[in-house]
Amino acid sequence: MTATVPTGSGTERRDALAEMIFQATVSAQELQHIYLGDRLGLYAALAELDSATPAELAAAADIAPRYAREWLEQQAVAGVVDLAADNADPERRRFRLPAEAAEVLCDPDSLYFMAPLAQLSVSIAQTLPKVMAAFLNGGGVEFKAYGADAREGIERVNRPMFRNQLAREWIPALPDIHARLTDADPPARVADLGCGSGWSTVAIADGYPRAWVDGIDIDEASIDSARRVAADAGVADRVTFFQRDAADPALAGRYDLVTLFETLHDMAHPVEVLSAAKGMLAPGGAVLVGDERVADEFTAPGGDLERFHYGWSAVHCLAVAMVESDAVGTGTAIRADTVRRYAREAGFSAVTVLPIEHDFWRFYRLDP
Repeated sequence: MTATVPTGSGTERRDALAEMIFQATVSAQELQHIYLGDRLGLYAALAELDSATPAELAAAADIAPRYAREWLEQQAVAGVVDLAADNADPERRRFRLPAEAAEVLCDPDSLYFMAPLAQLSVSIAQTLPKVMAAFLNGGGVEFKAYGADAREGIERVNRPMFRNQLAREWIPALPDIHARLTDADPPARVADLGCGSGWSTVAIADGYPRAWVDGIDIDEASIDSARRVAADAGVADRVTFFQRDAADPALAGRYDLVTLFETLHDMAHPVEVLSAAKGMLAPGGAVLVGDERVADEFTAPGGDLERFHYGWSAVHCLAVAMVESDAVGTGTAIRADTVRRYAREAGFSAVTVLPIEHDFWRFYRLDP
């Protein structure tokens, strides 16, 4: 769905901008209700019931009945849930969560799972005073300042892609690396830089049961979560997580594949990180970068995807990167030419944009 971007001039431009702000406000309010439904387990409870009155949902989710009624009515007005049985008495109305909506809101492994976007949006809204300060002083905002909602939201929004696509589509686009991870003796080794909560690391281990995989991140809370994810997935015997710098000399020359998923644009010094990744490669190894799929050139007004990526940039991605001194400040809109330039400066001899179809990310192979 394409939202209206204000264009034209005079009263036409004025009216379009006013309408855009009004619609954005409605969408923001509805996103807040999705956040409540997700975090309070209201969607999960409703999905388990054929239909429910406000009192029945309140009992199932352990919330106050009056709030259950107001939330259900709002969700029905917004078209998220269906009115299963109308009644003059609002306490006796029945509501149902359609199966299609349940996939979008409740299935953590579906590629259509979108509830975490509400979680991420709320995390940013709560952090805006710190972002405003960064605008004034030119500094940044530490990732941990965005709280658990940011860490968990990123984990949850990326998890379906990692579980469904990483080992089935992304790595196989590097045929020699895919073969090495599949058949190597001794086992191949993979380093997952900026692994976050570990779903990418675990997905690699799941897809390549003969490989050894190390997840590396500087965020302590993310590493703690990643270790739990690996243990729950039953791959902790082949997966190790480190809270350390990728430039650690102990990591040099160890890996057949180094991956960086949606993290290069967040890094204060991306060239230094890519240089460290290059140093980690064993002979014949390569680096796989997956990052935002933005337009090749800046164009204004932009399409929905460009607006989506820019929407996160100044309030999160750029702010996180600007914490360190002399930060490059890439921002979310990391274009292909920027990745190529960073790679050349890091000493790579070749950068290939891989033929992987994806709505949100572009993939690069970097060869030393």
